[in-house]
Amino acid sequence: MAGDAVAAAGSARATGTTGAAAGAGAAGGSGGRHSASSEMRGMWLATVVNRDWPSKPGLPVAEQRAELLKFLDTAVDRKLNTVVFQVRPTADALWPSPFEPWAECLTGVQGKDPGWDPLGTAVKEAHKRGLELHAWFNPYRVANHTDPSRLIPSHPARKHPEWILPYGGKLYYNPGIPEVRKFVQDAMLDAVRRYDIDAVHWDDYFYPYPVAGQVFDDDAQYAQYGAGFPDKASWRRDNTDRLVRETSERIKKIKKHVAFGISPFGVWRNIATDPTGSDTKAGVQTYDDLYADTRKWVKEGWIDYITPQVYWNIGFAAADYAKLVPWWSEVVKGTDVDLYIGEALYKAGDPAQPAPWQDVAEVSRHLTFAKQYPEVRGHCYFSALECVNDKNGAFARAVADHYKSRVRPPRQS
Repeated sequence: MAGDAVAAAGSARATGTTGAAAGAGAAGGSGGRHSASSEMRGMWLATVVNRDWPSKPGLPVAEQRAELLKFLDTAVDRKLNTVVFQVRPTADALWPSPFEPWAECLTGVQGKDPGWDPLGTAVKEAHKRGLELHAWFNPYRVANHTDPSRLIPSHPARKHPEWILPYGGKLYYNPGIPEVRKFVQDAMLDAVRRYDIDAVHWDDYFYPYPVAGQVFDDDAQYAQYGAGFPDKASWRRDNTDRLVRETSERIKKIKKHVAFGISPFGVWRNIATDPTGSDTKAGVQTYDDLYADTRKWVKEGWIDYITPQVYWNIGFAAADYAKLVPWWSEVVKGTDVDLYIGEALYKAGDPAQPAPWQDVAEVSRHLTFAKQYPEVRGHCYFSALECVNDKNGAFARAVADHYKSRVRPPRQS
């Protein structure tokens, strides 16, 4: 999951800070590799800016732990089988990492030891409950501000100021620097080595979402490393490709059974831009705006699953759920990549959203529609807080309609 769900057709960004994916039923699967009694039923558990957990920074260990376990228990109660837990929200860590400081969301102070190991606890307690634990990392976001002096002195971004760029009110690691790509891989893979996680999960943030009037100033790196590319966009996409491909290879060398999944923004390219694109008119296209060729990653088999954030209602003119699910189904067809659909549960019952989201049956309708496509192996819901609070009862309705009993995740079938 993912990041801000960027509204289609150039309208303003939707609220939320990270994407996620959960499951509904589809029998069969890519190439018939799965049993009908398995599907992904997931929820994203976001920690950036304390979106879902902890409810606020600085809580006593016992309270933090109790809140975390309540989310895991909710997943069980709702007959889910996967929790996608954000463990590296802003170039910091929810485990004792030798590469990066403790996350600020835990104590309110970046680098302060919270007195326990949230990732270790989450893995152990999730498995105890029969849940998969997917560790969710954000590769390049360093801070939700642009002042490096607010990072602790030992932060890698302070030690290597040449690695970072300000953009859109945030700080990012520069994907065009080879040392940066290696470092962020090393930082993430530390968790793969040390914990029994079931998957590495990325959301939709690669190069940042475009911000009007702002420039992501990587001209120097393009001049240094961009020889042989027709333009900067092609070079940037290659940088993202390298990150994905190299991470995939390194995960499998460490632990072959650990899956690698990505949850991109739901539109690769509009059909008006590319005849192989979706019948959409989205204001953002991952290929062109985030320099993320998500379709290629599936076709190349660099990832084990993809969870596009199809965060729009059925019938939404600019990006229709009923057009995007079939498009993604065609993308994965004939590959070994599992398709799960990211669901915008946070929109259900939100008075700021269009009328379809006020209908308690909208999310259930999504799951019913997706069942027509055997390539869809499940769904993931953004996010955990909405799975608990369920503003208008849409999640309870979807569970009642589609999740009669608990099932195994697809990759365990």
